[in-house]
Amino acid sequence: RATMKSLRFISAEAFVSNAEFARKSLRGVAHNLFPLLFKASYLLEQGEVIHDLVENWPLVDFNMGKLLGTTVDCQEDLSHRTCSVCLESCLTGLRDYVLNHPSPYVKRLKVVDLTGIKDVEVQFCECKKTMGRWARTQLLSKLCLELLVYLQQTQCNPGTFEISIDVLIDLFVTERNYELVAQALLKKCYCPLKICCVAFRSDNLALQKFFYIIKLTDPSLLRKLEIVHNVRLEMEHLEILFNSMHFPLLMSLTLPARTFNVRRFTATDERMLTNIGEKMGEMTRLTELSISFSILTGRIQKLLSPLKTPLKMLDVSNCSLNHADMAYLANSFHANHLEALDLSGHNIPDLYPSVFFKLLSHSSSVLRSLTLEDCNIQDTHVNMLILALSPCQKLQEFKFLGNPLSSQALKHLFTFLCELPMLKNVEYPVPRDCYPIGITYPIDDASLCRFDHQKYESVAEELNLILLQANREDVKASTPLFGSYDAAVQETNNELGAYLIKSFKETLEKFTTSLNKMS
Repeated sequence: RATMKSLRFISAEAFVSNAEFARKSLRGVAHNLFPLLFKASYLLEQGEVIHDLVENWPLVDFNMGKLLGTTVDCQEDLSHRTCSVCLESCLTGLRDYVLNHPSPYVKRLKVVDLTGIKDVEVQFCECKKTMGRWARTQLLSKLCLELLVYLQQTQCNPGTFEISIDVLIDLFVTERNYELVAQALLKKCYCPLKICCVAFRSDNLALQKFFYIIKLTDPSLLRKLEIVHNVRLEMEHLEILFNSMHFPLLMSLTLPARTFNVRRFTATDERMLTNIGEKMGEMTRLTELSISFSILTGRIQKLLSPLKTPLKMLDVSNCSLNHADMAYLANSFHANHLEALDLSGHNIPDLYPSVFFKLLSHSSSVLRSLTLEDCNIQDTHVNMLILALSPCQKLQEFKFLGNPLSSQALKHLFTFLCELPMLKNVEYPVPRDCYPIGITYPIDDASLCRFDHQKYESVAEELNLILLQANREDVKASTPLFGSYDAAVQETNNELGAYLIKSFKETLEKFTTSLNKMS
């Protein structure tokens, strides 16, 4: 793929393409050329050169997002290349920077920022091997511990112990890498490389371990906290978390399914919910909240009204919201600031069409992403949907999988979507007429793939033709049957699968024991 490169960058590529020559010549390279050579090496996947550049890094900071992003010399953004060869070379180079005492440069490095790396579905690197967030967490923790062991066992230059480098990273912890990461965080104060956790994600982790490790990360520095799959955090645990730790910089919070369930609320639970809302109100930077698959009927106002900063992202998918909840959202100060909204799993056309209209009209000037999956949007609702979406001229992403729409209705909708100038990504359902007659919605997983694939391909071609004829080749339209790509789930799906099987087995055993007692 052609990209704009300056003569300087082309020269840098030529220099690093001969790894042996480049590595020998680094001593004579001007300090201000290191960033240029780093990006050129990354583009060409010259692992050894990357290692040596980092090992001898002469500058005060090393920011991956800035180094790999669009620059004057090379417009191509490489920050979404999580190339295993490059990233491993980078991190081992960092370890060796600490150990390399006869370095020709004075050690000035103070901050390494790894948070600008973006995990995406399609990789363009030659090696085709990626190093995701979980593996980066694992490798950095391992290198920090190895460094400590080496420094204890070897007669090192006294100056080595004076080196202190903050390494900013988005940590991803599961049962499988928990021990290693916990050890690295526990011994952080003795290690020249200081792990600074900016964002933390946890999947497949016992609650006790989650509470222990979150304390080790230093919650006062956290900007993003994601507690996602198989962490059995319920409302009482969330209250303990917020009462025992402070998150002054937190901007984004994701809670696991079933954190809240108002169907079995007592007076104590109501007080607990109020307290949680107040604690969230103290997080003055919080602008992103995901509380999907909790039952929050009639309680959205209690949870969100204490917030002092308007939310820019809200995911309340499958939260059993009622008319009062939707009315609160439409009239709240959050509505005018929502850039991303997920209302999936709510029967919008039948339950609250007018407040939905109001909510979209209030957020239309800023709304970039809208998700309405499994919302029972039928052919008769398409004109209403078009009317609601018309003011949303900044919309970049629209996802509406799982709705019972015919191929004819989809064509009508696509003709309208071509008019949204900023639109880039559309996820649409398999047309209802591709499934057997009598299919019921929402479609269960077993029936999801049982449709006429040939007919679907034909409809997909027609929809792409509508985009093409409107000169909208920039819009990507797809039908990911099992939902959007999640880099974290993709990377740890083996562990996730094993955990689910274990949970299922335990449930079966409990059920069998109960049956035996009864008989």
